[in-house]
Amino acid sequence: MTSEKNRLNKLLRALLAERPEYSVISIPDSIDSKRNLLRSLMNVRMASPLPDNILTLQNEELAEQCREKGIVRLDSIPVSPLNPLIRLWQGDITRLKVDAIVNAANSQMLGCFIPLHRCIDNAIHSAAGMQLREECASIMRAQGHDEPTGHAKITHGYNLPAKWVIHTVGPIVYGDYPTDEDCRLLADCYRNCLELADNKGLESLAFCCISTGEFRFPHEKAAEIAITTVLDFLNSHPAGSLTAIVFNVFKDQDYNLYKKLLGYE
Repeated sequence: MTSEKNRLNKLLRALLAERPEYSVISIPDSIDSKRNLLRSLMNVRMASPLPDNILTLQNEELAEQCREKGIVRLDSIPVSPLNPLIRLWQGDITRLKVDAIVNAANSQMLGCFIPLHRCIDNAIHSAAGMQLREECASIMRAQGHDEPTGHAKITHGYNLPAKWVIHTVGPIVYGDYPTDEDCRLLADCYRNCLELADNKGLESLAFCCISTGEFRFPHEKAAEIAITTVLDFLNSHPAGSLTAIVFNVFKDQDYNLYKKLLGYE
């Protein structure tokens, strides 16, 4: 406990020293409060190279947090009766040890800047580390424009159990129902993530529920599109590299939807 507090204190002091306006912030006493402050500082830090002392301390801290949360491996997740290549798991996607997890990103592709926000974009960047934002920023600088809806980009996973992160921008639903274009773009998200993973030679991929949170896509329609698109891709790529697709859900509502649609009940 003492060594954990010492590491966090050193890391927090180094991050607070980066900005003069942070001089009024005091380091809290408890481990949980220290970690909340750390995550908040990570969330708002603009993309820039990390000094070696910050990088080392951050990686050690995130490795400890990963160990405490526990790593979930594919062999612990039951396959779907509908298709042996598909699995369903409810929980924190940052715990999954797969080749790649999918992040529901925004068009800037830099992660969520709202401190301690509960979106999956924030969770993935916070668990991966500040290197992820720097890599995303490098990709976006080279691209020169926002990421189009339905497209996908791949980055390293850094401190995640997953080796890679595939970032995709889902459609935002305005009004009570998604349009035909919204549905097409959501299917594009899944299809482009699958194609990117297959081209990279990845064997396992975990999807989050793209567009169903802040982007307001109806949960049931989104689940139907996700499953249909994945099944169509697997049927049309029988010799592809992917041998395991995980639908990762967090809310009970989504778990019950996918469980029914994937034939678990």
